[in-house]
Amino acid sequence: MDKKYTKIEFLASNTIDSAVKELINYRKQGLLAYGEFNGVTLYSDTVTMDKAYKEITGKTKSEFDREQQERRENYERQKKEHEDKIPELSKFWMKKGRDVLTQDKWELWDEIVPIRLADLYQGMELGSCLDIVSILNNNGTFDEAKAKIEGQGHSGMSFGLVCAMVKEFSSRGNEFVEYVR
Repeated sequence: MDKKYTKIEFLASNTIDSAVKELINYRKQGLLAYGEFNGVTLYSDTVTMDKAYKEITGKTKSEFDREQQERRENYERQKKEHEDKIPELSKFWMKKGRDVLTQDKWELWDEIVPIRLADLYQGMELGSCLDIVSILNNNGTFDEAKAKIEGQGHSGMSFGLVCAMVKEFSSRGNEFVEYVR
């Protein structure tokens, strides 16, 4: 006799844990159900937490959780190491700014350097900005500067941030940003 399963749809917000628990609730009610999670079909009558994790991630739940914990700890360690380096990095980037920027921009640059180093991008945009400003301030073409910014691998957000900085730190920045947008 064929088993008759009811298909259920997991919400986009479902985790593996919540999907498995939902299927187990069906099983406890004596109902047969199945659903797809990340392309893997899970059945209420055979699902276990470890089996689901193994099929979806290639790891048991405890292996997966341990790996996630290690990632969090590594991230926190790297974040702390970066935060500890901000004073040293600030000096580096302030000096670098003086090599590229006109003197009337140094005070503002010095003000934003530690802020940019402490943000999401950890100062990546500082070098990106200086690369573009250097091209623009040395009579480079907008095409050269555009090729440089496009080759820097920005997300939409970091692209916008670098453009805002270029506008502020290059006399040709406004024109350049209009050109690339």
